[in-house]
Formats: sequence, structure tokens, C-alpha cells
Amino acid sequence: MNDALLYLRQLNTASILLRLMSAMLFGGMLGMEREQKHRPAGFRTYMLVCLGASLTVILSQYEFIMVTTVWADTAELVGIKTDVSRFGAQVINGIGFLGAGTVIVTGRQEVKGLTTAAGLWASACMGLAIGAGFYECVLIGFALIFLSMRFFPVLERAVVRNARNMNLYVEFNNVDDVAAIITRIKQHGIQVYDVELDRGSDEDALQKPSAVFFVRLPKKEAHIEIISHLSELESVTAIEEI
Repeated sequence: MNDALLYLRQLNTASILLRLMSAMLFGGMLGMEREQKHRPAGFRTYMLVCLGASLTVILSQYEFIMVTTVWADTAELVGIKTDVSRFGAQVINGIGFLGAGTVIVTGRQEVKGLTTAAGLWASACMGLAIGAGFYECVLIGFALIFLSMRFFPVLERAVVRNARNMNLYVEFNNVDDVAAIITRIKQHGIQVYDVELDRGSDEDALQKPSAVFFVRLPKKEAHIEIISHLSELESVTAIEEI
């Protein structure tokens, strides 16, 4: 077993094939989970990111071997020095432009795409580990990344549903209705510590005034009850927790 691992850590045809195929497999599996949720980056994006990162490390290993063996005399003559760590560092920096493209702020002041961006970054890091032949790290890393993306959201939603802090997006008929909404919120002992108001558009009747209320509950209770109380107001046309 150890001899086989040592052989696969070397730079040979079998090792390169295994690393690149593993990068496509693990990156694609992570991307498939995102694809099922219709996220901006899906199956092919994750696969290509992981594959590209793996190729980068293989290239850095190849250049290091060549500079210290076949090209050693020429490298010494012209003063070439290869730092293999620089390739990986550039991958981590370069993946930022993809991650930034998946993050958006909605009209409700809700940030979306952060998990996808973080997943792309983690996929690139996993690709670097695959390219380096660090197979044990790859298996553990893949399991933890997949666990975070697939199963932790259930736990996260359970925590958020019962948290004392909550953010409410509310649409209403008139800007003057804000006072009535705040009054109803405070009647339940809830503290309002910030309000982001959007006055809507006078020209577009469909774009009604809205506000995001940042509130803190006096005790842990189901958020759906708070939403139900506020929805009883006639001035409220839409309400959602964000």
C-alpha cells in the first residue's frame, strides 16, 4: 500500500492521469450539488476550477524537476530559480474573479452567492492538493466540503429560525405606514435597531415602498409568529424574513 502511494506521488503518467481524473471527479461532484440548487456556478464550473488548479501544481512540479535535472546546467548558467509555491498562490488569488462574479446583492439588501464563491475557492484548494498528490488530504477535504454544502444548511436554517436577531423585508402601500409597522413590532417587546427604507417609485405602481427591519427579539421564539402578527396589518402587502 505504501509503495503504491509513493509511486503515485511521483510525477509519472499513471500519477498524472489519476490526479487529473480525481480533480474532475471531486470538483464535478461538488458542482453537481450546486447545480441541483440552480446556483450561478455548477457542475462544469467546479470541475474546471478543480482541474485547472490541479494542472497548475503538476506544472510547477514538472518545472521544478526539469530545472533541477535536465535543464540544470542551463538554469545555472542563466540564473533561473523556480519557486513551486508561487503557482499555487496565483491560483488562490486568481480564483477571486470567479467568486466575485457569483456574489450579488438583491433589491431586498440580501447577499446571495457567498456559499458558491466559497465553494469555488475551496474547490481550487482541493485541486491544488490533488495536483500535489496529497491524496489523504483530498479525501478528508472533499468529505468536509461536501458536508458543509449539502447537510450543514439544514442545521443553519434551524439555528436561524430560532435566533433572537432577525431581518424582515416588508412591502407596504405608503411610506407613512412605516410608523405603524414599527409600533406593531414594539408592541411585542421587539427592539428595532436599524431600518433601511426604500421609498419605491412614483412612476411605477408595481414598485411599492419597502423597508428592511433589523430587529432583536426579547426571547427565542418562532420567527413565523412575528411574521404572522405583522402580516395582519392592512398596509403590509408583502413580508419575508431575509
